[in-house]
Amino acid sequence: MNYVDGFVAAVPTANREKYIQHARDAWPVFKEHGALTMVECWGDDVPDGKITSFPMAVKCQPEETVIFSWVSWPSREVRDQAMPRIMEDPRLKPDMNPMPFDGKRLIYGGFEVIVNE
Repeated sequence: MNYVDGFVAAVPTANREKYIQHARDAWPVFKEHGALTMVECWGDDVPDGKITSFPMAVKCQPEETVIFSWVSWPSREVRDQAMPRIMEDPRLKPDMNPMPFDGKRLIYGGFEVIVNE
């Protein structure tokens, strides 16, 4: 089974096109280092919760939209070897590809795929 890195963040709604370009610029770097797919999703029906929710988790403000994305890898080993190289790649440095959102409110984690039908 594959391995997946998942991400949730709050992006200023006005930065939608900047976010799309940011992701498109990052994809070749991830692909070169072994990523299989990258999926970026713009929140369309993401309700606030009473106890927890995507908006609450990333402290989403009224002028922001929640994004949900994932990168799939052949294995955790491939991901673990790739990530340090990806983070050092000059194409992803802030002066070349600035994050169009507050990275301090980014939630991420790696997941072992257990069902894929």
